Amino acid sequence: MRALVGFTRLDAPDPDDPELVTRAPLARDGPTWVPASEVRGEGIFLRIPEDVLTEWEQRVEDTTEVRSHYDAYVRFRGNRYSDRLRGAFDPTKGWPGARYLALHTLSHLLIRTIALECGYNSASLSERIYTSHDDDPRAGILIYTAVPDAEGTLGGLVSLAEPEPLTRLVRRALREARHCSSDPLCAERLPEAPADFLHGAACHVCLFVSETTCERGNRFLDRRFVVPLDVDDRLALYPQLP
Repeated sequence: MRALVGFTRLDAPDPDDPELVTRAPLARDGPTWVPASEVRGEGIFLRIPEDVLTEWEQRVEDTTEVRSHYDAYVRFRGNRYSDRLRGAFDPTKGWPGARYLALHTLSHLLIRTIALECGYNSASLSERIYTSHDDDPRAGILIYTAVPDAEGTLGGLVSLAEPEPLTRLVRRALREARHCSSDPLCAERLPEAPADFLHGAACHVCLFVSETTCERGNRFLDRRFVVPLDVDDRLALYPQLP
């Protein structure tokens, strides 16, 4: 179910800090109903083994590449700060962490690969990343149909969740992620001052998807955190095909 409960003007809402921007209500008084649509569809949920992610996080947490992404996030938040915003502003708030970068990149790789076989175009698919760093660690990816009509129930997506086709798709996604027709420019890209874009080795050729498909507007993406892009595989979650 998707419902419209309000809107903002001038300053865009921040999903990591919803109280930062004042939301305008839909009516002067408390509304008795709001416009909404019910989404019927299908999806695939993937869970990455926690031991694999924990070992990878410990390996990359102090690297220059992760620090470059963190610094770019702080610049991004600072450059978009508005004095109309209420409350204290912390430019470091909401940093998703290296774990999210890897899961989000893997999600985009799978969406682009799945769209070629499931019968849906990539704009009809959407994603949800489940991640946390607390005592209850999470590492899940949900890829689902995001259309409110009968097209979302064709069954093509669920059929790919069987072990054999899913294994084949994952291997294909990881194999194709190692190369991009924009390399070496794409493979070498890292956000450095004064730039504040929030992606590294990622572009429209290899990782970007429709704005309606990505939950973070094609931000927090970097192929080097999933597959090796050169002889140095220390950053890759999967240095070899599983």
